[in-house]
Amino acid sequence: MEVAAVSDEAFGADTPIAPTGLKVQKTPIDLEFYKGLLDYISDGVYVVDRDRRFLYCNEAAFRLTGYNAKEIIGRSCQHHGDCPIGHIGPRLCEENCLLSGCMKDGGTREAKGFLRHKDGRRVPVAMSIQAIRAPDSSIVGAVEIFKDDSAQNDARRKLAAMERLSFLDSLTQMPNRRFLEMSMHSAIREYQVAKAPFGVLVFDLDRLKTINDSFGHASGDNALKHVAKTLTGTLRPTDTVGRWSGDEFLAIVRNVNDEILRVLAERCVVAVARIPCSDSDGQPKSLSISVGGTLARRGDTVKGLIKRADGLMYESKTSGRDRAITK
Repeated sequence: MEVAAVSDEAFGADTPIAPTGLKVQKTPIDLEFYKGLLDYISDGVYVVDRDRRFLYCNEAAFRLTGYNAKEIIGRSCQHHGDCPIGHIGPRLCEENCLLSGCMKDGGTREAKGFLRHKDGRRVPVAMSIQAIRAPDSSIVGAVEIFKDDSAQNDARRKLAAMERLSFLDSLTQMPNRRFLEMSMHSAIREYQVAKAPFGVLVFDLDRLKTINDSFGHASGDNALKHVAKTLTGTLRPTDTVGRWSGDEFLAIVRNVNDEILRVLAERCVVAVARIPCSDSDGQPKSLSISVGGTLARRGDTVKGLIKRADGLMYESKTSGRDRAITK
């Protein structure tokens, strides 16, 4: 951030930012040095004069508000339509400006609220405002220090995280059955209203029980993670794939026809077969999946569509595994 030049008189070479009565020794002041120090602190700092014109803002103020020094220095906060200060609470600039109140009585103001960032979002802040006095004790301006007060939103963020986790499979970190069911209902509605074509692929990891029994459940879990990552990377960004049950995965693939559905299913079979994997002794072993896929049809329900794809998946397993059948 570029900090606009501030004169000694404006910033206060003769104007100590100190409580009334505190003796300030007059020594040469390197303003650039102090500005540099202020740019290293995490709290935002604004300095205004008696007319509420911005004289200074530090780097943290820019980070928290989006307004750099060139955009506000010399402008009055009451005339600055996008002034972040004026949006902490209702009509503060016109009716209850904390800066004006502080400079009127020389007191200190503390408040919490939301400032409006330049990009329009609201940022929770805690702020403290104090008058700036000249050596003769006259009030010549004010300094406002404010900081991100996001801690007050911890409960809300934790709730959002819990909601997000409720849609994720804890082992594979991909969408879980609940999310897939919701996505299926949405896809069915789109198909019924807009005839948007989509299909369903059901994947089953072959011989997971054998892997668990022979090499331990840790190996089985690793195999599931490998398959999850491979399916996610093999399917298209517009497709939704998640863990349906213990060794089954399900994908909702949009904008497909019979041929595209078949190609996607077979591509997944090949990709899983190429996963580099080894047993507990370091011996290479192969993974494979059986896949069943079908397109949505008129009159389909979520339950019926999945049942049809699941039946085709079992058909591929009984036909020798490591293959895909789509109809």
